[in-house]
Formats: sequence, C-alpha cells, structure tokens
Amino acid sequence: MTWTQIAQNYWVSPQISASQLDEAKALGFDTVVCNRPDDEEPGQINSDVIGAACATLGLDYLFLPMQGANFSAEYVEQIQQLNQANKKVLAYCRSGNRSSILYNAATV
Repeated sequence: MTWTQIAQNYWVSPQISASQLDEAKALGFDTVVCNRPDDEEPGQINSDVIGAACATLGLDYLFLPMQGANFSAEYVEQIQQLNQANKKVLAYCRSGNRSSILYNAATV
C-alpha cells in the first residue's frame, strides 16, 4: 500500500480500491475519507463503490470531494471532528496531496 502517515492517526493515499479496505480494517482504521471527485479521470473507481465497501466492513466513510486546493469550512470541521474523536483515518484522492492539504488546514 502507498499510504503515508502524516499525523498520529491520519494517513493519506492515492486512489484506493475496494479490495484494499480489508487491509485498512485489519490495520485498525475507523474511517475512510474520499477527497476525489467522481469522474475526475476515465476508469476511476466511483466513490459509491468505496462507500458501499466501507459499509460492508463497518468502516465510516466521508465523501468530501475537492477540486485542487478548494474546500469548504464544513470539510475542515469534519476533519477536526475526526481528530477530536481520535479516529484512525485513511484519506485519499488522486495522489494524496489534496487529502494532506485538507488535513493541514484542519490542524492549523
């Protein structure tokens, strides 16, 4: 897996597949955050597929799509709530960069 830990309970990743969620669950992740808009590029896994797989495994799932570094205050608040709840989070986008940007905004 190409998951990068950027804080005690927060990892970022490029696009994940539903099959990788078994490993995330086994490693103790509580929540998956998708920062990638659907249909960003051809062949991309739709957020509904990841969300359904998370539900099957008992993982919480948030769809917080970002275009570039643009995000809402609501997104920041949701990441802050995850941090305060001490949830182990795997966030992803195309490269992991947008997920890192959002996390950094939530922890400033």
